[in-house]
This record gives sequence, C-alpha cells and structure tokens, in this order.
Amino acid sequence: MTDKIRLLLPIFLLLTLVFVQIGESVWLNLPKSGNKCVSEEIHNNVVVVGDYVVISDDHLHPTPTISSKVTSPYGNVLHHKENVTHGQFAFTSSESGQYMTCFWPDRPNEGGALSVNIDWKIGVAAKDWESVARKEKIEGVELELRKLEGAVEAIHDNLLYLKSREAEMRGVSETTNSRVAWYSIISLGICILASCAQLWYLTRFFQKKKLI
Repeated sequence: MTDKIRLLLPIFLLLTLVFVQIGESVWLNLPKSGNKCVSEEIHNNVVVVGDYVVISDDHLHPTPTISSKVTSPYGNVLHHKENVTHGQFAFTSSESGQYMTCFWPDRPNEGGALSVNIDWKIGVAAKDWESVARKEKIEGVELELRKLEGAVEAIHDNLLYLKSREAEMRGVSETTNSRVAWYSIISLGICILASCAQLWYLTRFFQKKKLI
C-alpha cells in the first residue's frame, strides 16, 4: 500500500495545481458608489459554488449590507440578493463563456470602505466529497483515487473545451482572412477599372484638344 501511495504522490502534486486553478479566492474593494465585478471563464455543464462575505475596512458595526448578482454569458440572472453581509450561490452552467458576479453597496456614499471576499469553487473542487464518502462508504486511498478520477475527467473536459474553442477561433480566423483577401481583390479590381476609366477619359480629352 505504501508503494502505491508513493507512486501516486507525483499525481497528487500535479493535480494539486489543477485544484488551485479551479478553486480560488478573490478580494474586491467596493467603491462607495457603483459596482465591482469579477468574471470567470466556465464551460458548459460545470458545477459552480461560490461563497462571499462582506468586511468593513473601517470596522463598522453592524457591517453595512450589499447586493449581489450572478449572470450568465447571455445575461440570465442565476443569483440575486439584496441587504446581505454574506451569501452563497450554486448552479450548474448551461452556457459556455464568461460568468460575472457583481457587488455594490445598498447605501451608496454612506459608511466606510467595504471589501468582499469571494471564494469560487468550480468543477471537482465544488464537489462535496464528504457526502460522497459517506454515501458510497469509501475512505482513505480509495477516496483519494476517486478524487483523482474526478480531477482527470475535469482535465479531459477542459482539454476538449479548449480544443473546441481553438477550432472555433481558427474557423473565425480563416473566414476573416478569406474575407480580407476577397476585399483586397475587389479593391484592386476597382482601382484598376478606375485607372482605365481615367486613362480613357484623358485620351479622349487630348484627342478632342488636337481636333480643335
């Protein structure tokens, strides 16, 4: 069993880096008026869990409240709360793109400076492994192997997503290059026709001048 754990140690270290990328904490300093937003690139059918808490930089009591909103890339509202000092949102993404979370004070230009700590957990990092362990009655190395399996699946899904995005970007680039090429050819043709028309006009003009 020890040899097995030793063999898995490099994989644990590698996937620890992956977990750091899919679970992150962000600090936002809220302006006294207006909002502050943070966005995350998330692809389709991914579980997302977020926790946020308000902290008064001036140590006001009670802590001033804020409003929060989470929107999808197409503008669908996934979470909206008002008059809160902390909260949580959870959803499964149905669209690929930038998901945006915005915060703003409920009483603009009143009170002191506010900060919001938001903790994003995406994909494997958002999964409740304690519940999985209790439900399936697994623990120890078996549970860690299950986590590794989930992480590998997440990596595979991310690679497929990046591959599809790369193919999409390549298609857009090729289409743009083709349009630019046709535009250049048409522009060149118009310039040639215009030059021919000017040459013909000047030739006739000088011929008429000679006749006069």
